[in-house]
Amino acid sequence: MDEWTWGLSLITLTIAVHVTGVTFLASLLHYFRIRLESRNPGRPHLIPIIITAVTAMALILGVLHAIEALFWAEAYVRLGALGSFDAALLYSVDSMATLGASNFPLAPRWRMMGALEAADGMLLFGISTAFVFTVMAFYFQHLLLLERADGNVDLRRKPPR
Repeated sequence: MDEWTWGLSLITLTIAVHVTGVTFLASLLHYFRIRLESRNPGRPHLIPIIITAVTAMALILGVLHAIEALFWAEAYVRLGALGSFDAALLYSVDSMATLGASNFPLAPRWRMMGALEAADGMLLFGISTAFVFTVMAFYFQHLLLLERADGNVDLRRKPPR
């Protein structure tokens, strides 16, 4: 039962960390959008701004995933499931990405944790993917549908239905 207790605890921790990070990013992007609205840049200026914002968001999400993999790696080392932190980190990233090719076997007692980490990785990447898609859809909807007659983009108007 220890592997289930540890695995489910780590899933809870990493999802809480991830949702906190995504919530922070959402509020940061909302602030960014409000500032963008006040400046009302034209389309030629808006496209690189959006590309930069989405790229920065993806980088921050990548850092979140790395932090979450570090939590799992630290648990593997402390529990004696893997012998070194380097091996544990590689195993963790590999499991979280559901690749499964690290060739570092967990101690038999802790193998269920590897499967639980893979499930956790799918959940975390699913949250990230949904968030990135939502943000990109929002900005691209405004780029494509809210162009004013003078060629500038008005982010305050609602798109036509």
